[in-house]
Amino acid sequence: GPDELLSSGVSNRPCTMNDSTPATENGNEKKKFKGDRSPCSPSRVLHLRQIPNDVTEAELISLGLPFGKVTNLLMLKGKSQAFLEMASEEAAVTMVNYYTPTMPHLRSQPVYIQYSNHRELKTDNLPNQARAQAALQAVNAMQSGSLAITNAVAAEGGLLPGQGSVLRVIVENLFYSVTLEVLYQIFSKFGLVLKIITFTKNNQFQALLQYADPTNAYYAKMALDGQSIYTGCCTLRIDFSKLTSLKVKYNNDKSRDFTRLDLPCGDSQQPMEPSIAAAFGKKTSLLMSSVAINTLSGVSVPAVPGALGSLTVTSAASGQMTIPGVTGVPVNSVLLVSNLNPEAITPHGLFILFGVYGDVHRVKIMFKNKENALIQMADATQAQLAISHLNGQRLYGKILHATFSKHQTVQLPREGQENQGLTKDYSNSPLHRFKNPGSKNFQNIFPPSATLHLSNIPTSVTVDYLKNLFASTGSTVKAFRFFQKDCKMALIRLGSVEEAVHALIELHDYDLGENHHLRVSFSKSTI
Repeated sequence: GPDELLSSGVSNRPCTMNDSTPATENGNEKKKFKGDRSPCSPSRVLHLRQIPNDVTEAELISLGLPFGKVTNLLMLKGKSQAFLEMASEEAAVTMVNYYTPTMPHLRSQPVYIQYSNHRELKTDNLPNQARAQAALQAVNAMQSGSLAITNAVAAEGGLLPGQGSVLRVIVENLFYSVTLEVLYQIFSKFGLVLKIITFTKNNQFQALLQYADPTNAYYAKMALDGQSIYTGCCTLRIDFSKLTSLKVKYNNDKSRDFTRLDLPCGDSQQPMEPSIAAAFGKKTSLLMSSVAINTLSGVSVPAVPGALGSLTVTSAASGQMTIPGVTGVPVNSVLLVSNLNPEAITPHGLFILFGVYGDVHRVKIMFKNKENALIQMADATQAQLAISHLNGQRLYGKILHATFSKHQTVQLPREGQENQGLTKDYSNSPLHRFKNPGSKNFQNIFPPSATLHLSNIPTSVTVDYLKNLFASTGSTVKAFRFFQKDCKMALIRLGSVEEAVHALIELHDYDLGENHHLRVSFSKSTI
């Protein structure tokens, strides 16, 4: 089949070239892509077809990043194909399961993804692999928290960013209005946006944007620099700012600190309002990361931060531009969570898991359909953050879906109304992580990972005790390490991301004795 493109030097198994010639007519090509070959068994090597000729290594890697570590890449530009190797088969399966119903787009062109017949990529002796390896090393260096510049990366023109989390954004060819809300929606798909300041300098609309973590800033710059917000105009030019942090005095249409909702609007400033653009009849393309909403069918699908796609924007009758499923800075704090496992899920479990990304006030599991639940967060920004990180995550054997609910609040059951403990009020819970404005916890929010950060550990607790504790949840403990300078903290790596999610739900706030309750969160580090 078309997968058999590599010589035997690339894989540990022989291949043939008999069926590798691509079809030239559109009809034959479409028929070929839809599968005249039997499906392959799962493999951590994925076969990508019909990639754009001008696509970059970074863009291809970004397709796999939301699902796990990308360990190798081979591009065959002459055949418009590529091979992407994930660190684990589980990550590859999750990626294929997501992209099968929701085809990814690169540079407005659909890309087809399926399992490869190959079990690994061996590209050490192949020519023209320097750029791919440099891009992989750049991503791996950022994911491990290391900012050391390798020789390969330096040779390719410096693919690594500066060390800050603040981006400077210039919008060129400003044909339509671009507002703070538009920038928030685009850039928040790559991580937690803490602050935005917009201004005009040298007759150019510019913005300073601060992420919670430099890794988020790197991914955003890698994916969005040079992209146009609207077709043919409003092009983003992105650099790293020399500033290490932004100081925001007012929350209005020009600036906003998303960690300080108590800031005033300021004199003569208007509250933020939706962006207004000239009405135009035909659809235009908004290039941003996948937004997790199938706007035609109304079906929610997993978001993929870091993967470029296209979102159709249509003009409203009023002349205001409306983006399907996106309403500027989020205004609703209630989430609809679906496809839950009714045999395993509880209100407390949802409270603990979603509490990693914001303060959960209420949880309601539907009485008649226990696969669905409503979760009310403290504010809309935290609700958006929870969607970005948890939508598409595997929980108790099922893929969780999260989106904004049409409800503005979660109603508590009336007195005497049958409830079965499915609705809980956590408004005054002492377990809230973000109740203090400007808390350092805002700086330590990371997507679900197999490595967990443990804290508040008493000195009497041993390594073996903690290993056995996590093993008791059904997890496989792969590695454990106490912090050298602070034995109250440790890192533990489990067998999979799903295992880590389950362990966090079960063991966060676990009583370790001596008035110490274990604190568990996801870590960006690996051990």
